[in-house]
Amino acid sequence: MVLLGAEYLQRNAERVNALNVFPVPDGDTGTNMNLTMTSGVRELRSKPSDHIGKAAEALSKGLLMGARGNSGVILSQLFRGFSRSLASLEEAGATKVAAALQHGVDLAYKAVVKPVEGTILTVAKEAAKHAVQYARRTNDVVELMQEVHQKAHEALQRTPDLLPVLKQVGVVDSGGQGLVFIYEGFVHSLTGMEGGGYRDSYSMQTEAATPEEVTAPSAAPALRKHEPLSAQSRLSTEAIEFLYDMEFFINRKLGGPKLAFFNESAYKKALEKDGDSILVIAEEDIIKVHVHSRKPGDVLNLSLPYGELTDIHILNMREQHRDLLEHELSDVSTADYSAAELLAGQSVQVTPPGQVFERAPYGIIAVAMGEGIADIFLENDVDTVLSGGQTMNPSTEDFVKAIEALSAEHIYILPNNGNIILAAEQAAELSERNVTVIPTRTVPQGLAAVLAFKEEETAERNSAWMKSAAEQVVSGQVTKAVRDTSIEGVDIREGDFIGIKEKTIVVSDPSLAGACRGLIGSMMENGGDLLTVLTGEEADSAETASLCEWIAEQYPELELEVQKGGQPLYPYLFAVE
Repeated sequence: MVLLGAEYLQRNAERVNALNVFPVPDGDTGTNMNLTMTSGVRELRSKPSDHIGKAAEALSKGLLMGARGNSGVILSQLFRGFSRSLASLEEAGATKVAAALQHGVDLAYKAVVKPVEGTILTVAKEAAKHAVQYARRTNDVVELMQEVHQKAHEALQRTPDLLPVLKQVGVVDSGGQGLVFIYEGFVHSLTGMEGGGYRDSYSMQTEAATPEEVTAPSAAPALRKHEPLSAQSRLSTEAIEFLYDMEFFINRKLGGPKLAFFNESAYKKALEKDGDSILVIAEEDIIKVHVHSRKPGDVLNLSLPYGELTDIHILNMREQHRDLLEHELSDVSTADYSAAELLAGQSVQVTPPGQVFERAPYGIIAVAMGEGIADIFLENDVDTVLSGGQTMNPSTEDFVKAIEALSAEHIYILPNNGNIILAAEQAAELSERNVTVIPTRTVPQGLAAVLAFKEEETAERNSAWMKSAAEQVVSGQVTKAVRDTSIEGVDIREGDFIGIKEKTIVVSDPSLAGACRGLIGSMMENGGDLLTVLTGEEADSAETASLCEWIAEQYPELELEVQKGGQPLYPYLFAVE
């Protein structure tokens, strides 16, 4: 089934290319989908299995590793979700297949930062939705796939109504058409029928040959008089705003010992500052990235802290478009057909290219120990988190690299540890960028500072507010003593838990609970409205629950917030505001 689906797509790859106008008119959707499917088929053939779950897994892996372009990556995600849904099954009926199609759609929508309707996503979604409903009436997979193909074809016809650029040019969506060809191959494999079926939707203005009339892709014939140009020729080259089409893998295994924490949503947000058509797929230690960007160097620098970059492909889509137009006009000239005559009446309104790209107004770098704390920062406007803390101090070079990787006019650094402030300040002096170090000495201070940041305000006001917010926080932390000593009247024994308020040890106790209670009591001496608790690697859930009960009893008016920090060495971090 998969093999014939791939074959049908390959036969019609050039026709799909000719439809390609969204997101950019680069004319390579059919090629990208074909290369993606070819990679999937290659992996499937290398690991043949009668177990549908294992076969789907092999196909999914091949598609992911070979995914090219927007359409190829989305296609890989449709089958990735399909594979996951069937992973444990040796065989599947209509209900399971329908559910797998829906799971694939869910995963594909999740992978795309800004899903656009009227594309392959819409075609897949409408087909899967219908499949789930139809599977309630039959358990015949052949009948189900015929319905899926029919519904996908119908959804494809509606794509111009959802995406104005398609209607302007007079075509259906190219990625959606590619998916319909794949489904058509599936149906013909299941029914044993070759040829027939639906005519494709190459253009809203002309009919195209059925699949049985189409041979392997070959050079396009010269245009004849009154024959419309390809869809791409009706759009302006300069309208391609994000001109570099980028694809690469981030290999977390090869990145060395000092990898930055990877937060998928934060990474996508950073790519959005100067890109579109963003797809990020994290699969264990491999991250697949696709983005259209104005500045490929910034994208690569942004990605380097997360691992080694492999299989990098960068294409200039304006160059692709110019080559396509030159090829068409040369064909036109051989047919004694003037460009003016061809283009007359076929122009469309296009959005003029944006102004010369400028960096984002702000960027924020924070230091954190613990994946949970890193995630909290990344979810609150921080662009880059460097791993570090009391015993893992980032170097000045680490800060300089992070600064250079950020595409922002003004950059703030939150050291979040007194031992790290100097390195951050040195990096700010070495850099030619506008960098402000907010001298946060604890993670709670850093969190307070980033929450005070406002994108719409001036750099000076943000600096003042962030510093003020950090100063309003009373920070505390609990850790184990490593030797016997006496500090400021507190007797400490090795192995005791000590509570540190700001920089002062205020309590030592053999039990973790005793140290936490003593520390919180000291931190609350001047009152407070909110107590935040960040649990560390060594924090026990039962102990945390007991501590929260004690806090509620002792301070009934106090608002309590508990978050998983995951920090080493410190079972608990506290902040009173």
